[in-house]
Amino acid sequence: MKLPAGFSATIVADSLGPLRHLVVTKNGDVYVNLNSTRKSKGKGIYFLSDTNHDGRLDKKLTFADYPGTGIKIKDHYLYSTSNTGVFRYKLDDKDEVINADKPEIIVQGLLDHGRDNSKSIALDDQNNLYVTIGSYSDACRQTGSGAGIPGCPILDSAAGIWKFKANKLNQGFSDGILFSTGIKNAVGIDYNPASKTVFATQHGRSFDKLSPPYFTGQKSAELPAETIYELKQGLDAGWPYAYYDQQLKKKMVSPEYGGDGKTSTDKYADPIIAFPGHFAPNDLLFYTGNMFPKRYKNGAFVVLHGRAISPVKGYLVAFVPFVNGKLSSDWEIFADNFTGSDLEHPTGPMKYRPMGLAQGPDGALYVADDVKGAIFKITYK
Repeated sequence: MKLPAGFSATIVADSLGPLRHLVVTKNGDVYVNLNSTRKSKGKGIYFLSDTNHDGRLDKKLTFADYPGTGIKIKDHYLYSTSNTGVFRYKLDDKDEVINADKPEIIVQGLLDHGRDNSKSIALDDQNNLYVTIGSYSDACRQTGSGAGIPGCPILDSAAGIWKFKANKLNQGFSDGILFSTGIKNAVGIDYNPASKTVFATQHGRSFDKLSPPYFTGQKSAELPAETIYELKQGLDAGWPYAYYDQQLKKKMVSPEYGGDGKTSTDKYADPIIAFPGHFAPNDLLFYTGNMFPKRYKNGAFVVLHGRAISPVKGYLVAFVPFVNGKLSSDWEIFADNFTGSDLEHPTGPMKYRPMGLAQGPDGALYVADDVKGAIFKITYK
């Protein structure tokens, strides 16, 4: 792995299956969830522990009868998500689950159409739970509709972030408040204790054969941007009516709603960060530890899951500095070469692909991989 000077990485677990997000306890144990339960005998969460203190997570327990993505620890509870709801498990003094077979239901009945259906979560300091609900439609095209159709009917239940109570049981979708909308699919979401706000990454839409000629070819490989938004009550990021062009640095009108690749709009919120198209930002973590150099404090690590269309790029962990009380508009590569191959001219199978991020009690950065099911631990000395 390619890392900045002073950093090193080790593999602390391997061959676990298609891992998603993860969290590390105060004792250095790991909870990580799975996108599929085939390899884990029908269970969706691993509990991993290093019992002989050799740096490898040798103890492995499984629980939860569902696959999912979101997972957090807050106030002696482990919160986790399926594709339709949010659960929590009471933890003991060692942050181990007390009754793994009987989770409490926090939210149930969330939308799941099988596409972009993961439910990532964030928890703030006011007992609020933020849940992402992705869009199952790329551009909200409706049968028989044309450019200029004013409404997108699925925005009432998808393509946004909903806020619920973190400590209230058996909530349904109708108990939530639409916090921010027009965000097509936010797989990465995290609460920043420095700014006391929630940030979310967005997977941008695709341009395809139904799009006007201006949007096809190389443009469709480069646009639109993948973005990070600082969320606020009522924020509208613009999907499906607009997209962000990182080359022009403008919010542009979508082709289905009259856009020609040249017409911009100021009707919707601009992102804080814009990554190249199709880089797939799949997790977001604000670093609060003390192991890494001072410049990393309160900055954001972002997993870029990578794009398969040419030019093939991504498959890395990026870093965005926190400067003068806010995220910088510039990002940098922090950890690279997970794939172990030339992406444009591969000579063998991809080795690893970053997916999830977590911070350890010592300030180390953990990265989950969804190709082989490995967990990397990145440290600084």
